[in-house]
Amino acid sequence: MKPDACEFRRAVCEVVAAIPAGMVATYGQVACLAGWPSHARMVGRVLSCVGAGEGIPCHRVVGASGRTAPCWPGQAAALRAEGVAFRANGHVDMKRCQWDASALLPL
Repeated sequence: MKPDACEFRRAVCEVVAAIPAGMVATYGQVACLAGWPSHARMVGRVLSCVGAGEGIPCHRVVGASGRTAPCWPGQAAALRAEGVAFRANGHVDMKRCQWDASALLPL
């Protein structure tokens, strides 16, 4: 089923806004929490269009391996400023910094 673009964007932004400082979520995790588990790539597209003035912490969303967006050099610096730990390979330490959003999941 194809998501309604406005509803999908709203759901994605709502989930991303809930990610606490110092933590990260994956694109797939955001897609699941937004109610569209097979739409991780669309999460990336939505976030690439979010304006800086919207106050959505897009920098807190990374790839499943902890990789930051290659076309966004400031993402890693923004995460480091919040205390996010990185591994030697430059990826976020997902074991330490991945957001546990289980409280947001429906029972």
